[in-house]
Amino acid sequence: MLRGEASGLASGILRLLGCAVQLQRGHETMLRNGEISLADVKWIFRRYWRIPVASTILFGVVGLGATYVLPKKYTSTTIVLVDQPTVPADIVKPIVNDDLNYRLTSMKEQILSRSRLQPIIEKFNLYPEKRDKAHIEDLVEELRKSIKLELSEPMPGSLNRQPPGFHISTTFDNPQLAQQICTAVTSMFLEQNANRREKQSADTTQFLSQQLEEAKGKLDEQDAELAKFKRRNLGTLPEEQQTNLSILMGMSNQLEATTQALNRAQQDKLSTETILNLQEANWKAARSGTKTPETEEQILEELQDQLDTLLARYTPEHPDVIKVKAQIEDHKRKMDEDLTTKKLMSTTQANLHEPLPLQQLRFKVKQEEMTIADLTKKQSQMQEQIRVLEGRVQASPMVEQQFKELTRNYQTAYEFYNNLLRNRDYAVMATDLEHQQQGETFKVLDAPSLPLTPSFPKKTVFVGGGSGAGFALALGIMYLLAVSDKSMYTERDVETCLKMPVLTMVPSFDVSPAGRHGHA
Repeated sequence: MLRGEASGLASGILRLLGCAVQLQRGHETMLRNGEISLADVKWIFRRYWRIPVASTILFGVVGLGATYVLPKKYTSTTIVLVDQPTVPADIVKPIVNDDLNYRLTSMKEQILSRSRLQPIIEKFNLYPEKRDKAHIEDLVEELRKSIKLELSEPMPGSLNRQPPGFHISTTFDNPQLAQQICTAVTSMFLEQNANRREKQSADTTQFLSQQLEEAKGKLDEQDAELAKFKRRNLGTLPEEQQTNLSILMGMSNQLEATTQALNRAQQDKLSTETILNLQEANWKAARSGTKTPETEEQILEELQDQLDTLLARYTPEHPDVIKVKAQIEDHKRKMDEDLTTKKLMSTTQANLHEPLPLQQLRFKVKQEEMTIADLTKKQSQMQEQIRVLEGRVQASPMVEQQFKELTRNYQTAYEFYNNLLRNRDYAVMATDLEHQQQGETFKVLDAPSLPLTPSFPKKTVFVGGGSGAGFALALGIMYLLAVSDKSMYTERDVETCLKMPVLTMVPSFDVSPAGRHGHA
């Protein structure tokens, strides 16, 4: 019987040990899987509340003490605004219109270079304790890190997305030196911007002036070539084509009139020579006393036949018809005069000289020959002029094509020259604007401040950071304590360990907070 009781006691002890192990594993699994309940959390805080309070206060005090121990840094800041040009951009077009971000980045690289920062170190005698130990490059790099440039945000709703200005801040261990360094850096930014804009304007003006000279030379070459082409093709230019056609039409009409006048002159000469020959034969026959078969009546008949021929070709109002009629009337009159002359010659000795009508007819023939020669020469000249005009009219299309090409090249060179001239004038005005400091400038809104309180270390940041770190550390410690605790405090702990329901609970008579839940 004792043996059975001993075995029963041993099995009970083993079962309790197994329950403790399962309970520990259950707690670990429960906490590791995030299944801890709100009641457990409250119980843990009620039991270990001293840990987060002590840790938070302790680390807060440590952070406060660090603000007194760590070396202090002072930050001097200034605000620089981008002042727009006083003259509107639609009146004087600005030359320097690059992005402010790019310009400030480029200026920052130049200003924070060794050649700019080393004189500042020497001027204000910075880092005296490090001069003999550190290289100048290290000192320049340390000063460079203490200078910051931040762009201002554009105003909401503004169409211009360019930043309205920027902030310059300098951090140093001495407030006066921080202010002096910030002032020097700000002055360098202002000076660098003014010099940069002025130089860019001057370079642009010089470049445009050089391009303008080259464009003027090319324009003069095109102008000279165009003038040479006009001289070489005078009379065949496109603007003279209509004039040539009008002159050609007029010359054709004049040539036709000259040809008709020449034909009439030739007919008049032929008629005059016929009359001269007949009258000369009559005169000779009268002197010799013999009769010739050609009589005055035959001459009159020939003139009448000639008149009939002309009337068959022309109207009675034609000049040749009128002229032959006049000759017939004149011949009839001369027949009457010859009859009177013959009566006189029968009584007196005939005169040995030609009579006046014959001399007049010979003179008239000479005049008609001269008229025919003049008309023939004039006709030849007109024909030559017409051939020249026809050649000009035929050559006009080819000359017009060449002229258009030359004119197009000249017009292109002329427009390019005018554009350069206009841009050069704008550049000159913009350069004058920059010289007078009326363009876009940097304006210091707030002078570099003299910091009265250190920017590092800040008490609020260090105290708040230390308190937060202490509280986080306390949470970690409380979590480890909860994981390492192997005791069973609640009904759920027992059910989780034994895998069976709890029938009853024995109340705890312990008045401490630890015994508040009771023991199973």
